[in-house]
Amino acid sequence: MVDWITTDGLTDYAQAVAFMEDRANAIYAGEASECIWLVEHPPLYTAGTSADTADLVSPDRFPVHETRRGGQYTYHGPGQRVAYAMLDLNKRGKDVRKYVQSLEAWVIATLAEFSVTGHIREGRVGVWVERPEKPLNADGSLAEDKIAAIGVRLRKWVTFHGLSINVEPDLEHFTGIVPCGISKHGVTSLVDLGLPVTMDDLDLALKSNFTQIFEGSR
Repeated sequence: MVDWITTDGLTDYAQAVAFMEDRANAIYAGEASECIWLVEHPPLYTAGTSADTADLVSPDRFPVHETRRGGQYTYHGPGQRVAYAMLDLNKRGKDVRKYVQSLEAWVIATLAEFSVTGHIREGRVGVWVERPEKPLNADGSLAEDKIAAIGVRLRKWVTFHGLSINVEPDLEHFTGIVPCGISKHGVTSLVDLGLPVTMDDLDLALKSNFTQIFEGSR
């Protein structure tokens, strides 16, 4: 069984990391079950293992947390659902690539519940949506905005960190960084797309799609 925990209010980032590390160790030791933890954070930036300091545009704007998850700079804040996944790949197959693809598929299936088509792009981490109402890119391609970020870490084949989906964050807060090192595309949210989706709506969609995506990975 996978424990689902939803924490109301804003969760301190350092406390969240400490919880995930402890839970991952307990899962590996057979002392705790796998866990999906749904949280929101106060405004902050995180730096992954590939972060380039040049991408931290406003270093004094919000707290910056160094983290050993994969990826570059990301923003977390109110109105963004963060789903931390602590899953045991010892039992689900020791395949990091497949695991990340499952996270991507989980996000895409969840967005589809709200008639939003998410896309994966080669060389760009996360999930993207096309914006045909915006001006075309210089090469004639459709404009695209990022709606979800993914960053993972493993310890003894137990996962932690996970993904974030923008429900209704302050999109201006993303201007303090180059999100995930990508400057040619923007950032959006479900509400920015004109969808009156609540955090509770998203949580229900995440839960209903989790089993569908991950039940075959055991």
